[in-house]
Amino acid sequence: MEQVNGDTLAAARKVIAVHINYPSRAAQRGRTPAQPSYFLKPSSSLSLTGTAVERPAGCELLGYEGEIAIIIGKAARRVDVENAWSHVAAVTASNDLGVYDLRYADKGSNLRSKGGDGFTPVGPALIPADAVDPAKLRVRTWHNGELMQDDTTADLLFPFARLVADLSQLLTLEEGDIILTGTPAGASVAVPGDVLEVEVSALGSEGGQLSSGRLVTRVEEGTTAFADFGARPKADDLQREEAYGSREAAGLPAVGPVLSPELKAKLESVCTATLSSQLRKRGLNNVSIDGLTATRPDRKVVGLARTLRYVPNREDLFKTHGGGFNAQKRAIDSVNEGEILVMEARGEKGTGTIGDILALRAQVRGAAAIITDGGVRDFSAVAAMELPTYYSNPHPAVLGRRHIPWDTDITIACGGTTVQPGDIIVADSDGILVIPPALAEEVANDSIAQEREEVFIAEMVAQGHGVDGLYPLNAAWRARYEEWEAGKAND
Repeated sequence: MEQVNGDTLAAARKVIAVHINYPSRAAQRGRTPAQPSYFLKPSSSLSLTGTAVERPAGCELLGYEGEIAIIIGKAARRVDVENAWSHVAAVTASNDLGVYDLRYADKGSNLRSKGGDGFTPVGPALIPADAVDPAKLRVRTWHNGELMQDDTTADLLFPFARLVADLSQLLTLEEGDIILTGTPAGASVAVPGDVLEVEVSALGSEGGQLSSGRLVTRVEEGTTAFADFGARPKADDLQREEAYGSREAAGLPAVGPVLSPELKAKLESVCTATLSSQLRKRGLNNVSIDGLTATRPDRKVVGLARTLRYVPNREDLFKTHGGGFNAQKRAIDSVNEGEILVMEARGEKGTGTIGDILALRAQVRGAAAIITDGGVRDFSAVAAMELPTYYSNPHPAVLGRRHIPWDTDITIACGGTTVQPGDIIVADSDGILVIPPALAEEVANDSIAQEREEVFIAEMVAQGHGVDGLYPLNAAWRARYEEWEAGKAND
């Protein structure tokens, strides 16, 4: 088979990469796109097998992603899906490398994070496209000899012909252009000294095994620091989780305790008024988020807190933190099913902190609620959603008027109280409470017991008894309550 060489790289005027295409990767990321989305990598990022890639100085998270690269053989413009594969000359292995430390600065383009020299190795051999079934290809990735990725193209979200046809609707795919077709689950992080290998294989039309051979890339440490006139590398736990594939793989602690179905059911069965009194008995008086209105006051909400902090707008800082995949978007795009996104907006009512598109994204991801002590944009649309939102007021302005989205999953202040990631939030028509996880089980149990007593008390009041000694129960009334409770148990 023909080998990838310098002429192959020189012929690639465009390198186009697909964001998510394998179901395993979509499941890992927690989002399945309805349509393919793309980004460009510069042709200067291309390199051959056996070359070294530099992890830039100051960077921590050099991510690797084994992929199948398709090489365009003849120009494609407005081709249909049925004929698109005829425009492909060959397939081979590729590694879509990138540094997550610079992702924040890309505003969605991936130029800094994925465009570095050598960040797109391809090869070593070209498998002729007419010799393979594009739905019967296999891609594998090894990290220091350990198999990390192993998947096939049998159930891609977007088959290769669809990618070619889709891209050709808008731009001309030229001979030599390269399309990176997505990576399966298992991508992770490499450090200097590591060796990465990627191989694409297929069952050939004559029954023989066709393979790209192993694409080998060595990782080296960069020595030239970034200048202060451009974006500098920085990493946070969200980027570590994204780069490694999970918090566990990144060596990060889980965000908060697990809210078991049993504990959640207990908390849903009692009122926040009851929970508040039980927290007060334990010396906790400042655990309510105050001054907010609910779009769905009829709903009872229980979930684990995820947090987002806004700081006052300063124009120079908004330029570096306000655009692109900023903290607000990262928080929305990482909130998980049953979690509640709580925002610190300092009670500032002069701008919105959430709008209809991002609220819809949170709803699609399964968030239990959004809580902000700031404004809401696109209020009618947000209020019409199933997702409950708690807010200070509607306001038409965007973030940049008063806020910079600054950080996620940190301790914040919202509505006059402190909220930490993993705190348990309970909200109903009476208000919003923040319950320390360590106390939740006993507070829930005692609240259930308290409400049982209050059912008895209400019955006695309805029968004409006065509240003196009955509310709260004195010794005599408690004895009668225990008889009543025993009778209910025997019914």
